[in-house]
Amino acid sequence: MIVAGMGFTKRATRESFQDALTRTGGTPDALATAEDKADQLAPFARELGLPLHAVPPEELARQVTHSTSAASLRARGTGSVAEAAALAAAGPGATLLAPRSISTDRMATCALAQGKTP
Repeated sequence: MIVAGMGFTKRATRESFQDALTRTGGTPDALATAEDKADQLAPFARELGLPLHAVPPEELARQVTHSTSAASLRARGTGSVAEAAALAAAGPGATLLAPRSISTDRMATCALAQGKTP
């Protein structure tokens, strides 16, 4: 399973989400984001027909990310919400396929992770 993790500001739009996702170059099987941001991303997930995983803060903080955002570290305890959400939702042993991509308007980020195949 390939999961697209998304990080974003409150001002992010559907276009912000789509642009960040497109920049990863992948096609996900699911979306994931921080638990407290899931409501904002839910309409986009429904539009794409994808399940949405709401990742608890402690799971985000446990993930090792390739990208590091000072703002994300301060606010969430992780270098990248997009990467951490993708890795957490993809499950134990997941690998990052595409590091954080940033939308043109800088309102959303997206990263892809792939879970281990059983």
